[in-house]
Amino acid sequence: MESTMSTAFDNLLDKLQGWVSAVIENIPNLILAILVMTAAYFVARYTRKLVLKLVNNRVPQKSIANIIAKISAVVVVAAGLFLALGIMNLSKMLTSLLAGAGVAGLAIGLALQGTLSNTFAGVVISFRKRIQLGNWVETNGFSGEVVDVNLKEFVLKEADNNLVIIPNKMILENPLKNYSLTTRMRVVLECGVGYESDLEEVERLTKETIANKFDQVDDADDVEFYYTEFGGSSINYMCRFWIDAESMLERLKAKTTAIIEIKKAYDKAGINIPFPIRTLQFDNKLALDASTRNKEFSSN
Repeated sequence: MESTMSTAFDNLLDKLQGWVSAVIENIPNLILAILVMTAAYFVARYTRKLVLKLVNNRVPQKSIANIIAKISAVVVVAAGLFLALGIMNLSKMLTSLLAGAGVAGLAIGLALQGTLSNTFAGVVISFRKRIQLGNWVETNGFSGEVVDVNLKEFVLKEADNNLVIIPNKMILENPLKNYSLTTRMRVVLECGVGYESDLEEVERLTKETIANKFDQVDDADDVEFYYTEFGGSSINYMCRFWIDAESMLERLKAKTTAIIEIKKAYDKAGINIPFPIRTLQFDNKLALDASTRNKEFSSN
């Protein structure tokens, strides 16, 4: 019994001595690993500030700039951690960490597939120069001003002041029309005049009215005017002209002004804008023919 206890005690001392020796032998590596981690921490802080400054010059959304800066800092710290583990000869632990990170990343990616797709889409949209805050755009059946682009959603404010929240991935997957990329927009106006109207006079009066009202239209010849069809109660036409505008609201205001001025000019000139008319005809001949057929049917 005593020999067994003595042997166990000797083995314990050997183990402790081995551990102490290993610690003493690895003290330089441990100090170097600590220095590497400390340096990685300060480099990560500097990298975060630098990336944040650079991204802020390209991306107006603070949320996306912050996440990009944080990701860059995490990458620097992770690189320092792997380097420190390698210095301490913990290659097996490093391999285990990489394997665990791969499995965890796969599981997280599958669980948060929709969220991650919106996040990456938000980052991509933020770096697009043709989509900026304040632009008037039309996408996914909605039209409005871009008021926010974050890591999850694309926010529009419509003309009626309602907010429309659209997932970022839908913005990338669907067409987007940006009205703010150019400083000129074309106003299209459709109307009709009575069949008794002088069509040449209607064209001349319409062009002159628009040219006199809008400073952006230099001359009446700059206004496009085309008759389109013989309608049910009117001869219809389409009128087009260009204005200086960057949003749909400005175009709607210009169209409203054009309709008001054209109506005033037509009223002054005695030109009629007819509303749809339906004529119902009831003559005696039709009534007599019907009554005759009814009598013949009854006699048979």
